[in-house]
Amino acid sequence: MAFDEGLAERIRARLGTDPAVTEKRMFGGLSFLYRGNLAVGVIGDEMIVRVGPDSTDAALARTGTRLFDFTGRPMRGWVVVEAPALSEDDALADWIDQGCSFASGLPSK
Repeated sequence: MAFDEGLAERIRARLGTDPAVTEKRMFGGLSFLYRGNLAVGVIGDEMIVRVGPDSTDAALARTGTRLFDFTGRPMRGWVVVEAPALSEDDALADWIDQGCSFASGLPSK
């Protein structure tokens, strides 16, 4: 599956040159890891965000989101954000910050 290179580039621009961030192809798309833990990713033209189990309900209450269900088993703590909900840079930045914030609280891999 291809992924939206434009969205990936917007994420890269937000993350800057932080040495804690790496990229890895996974889930048929591109993932951005913070200290080895997945924070956000691009699958098709959508973004996956690791928000954590305690923030799942609040994330799902936002427009354009659904639970990440890649294998037929919904993954609590992960959401998919649809492309229209990412059109504004501030919204994209907020999702990236949320994913990185959660990943930063996990042990480094």
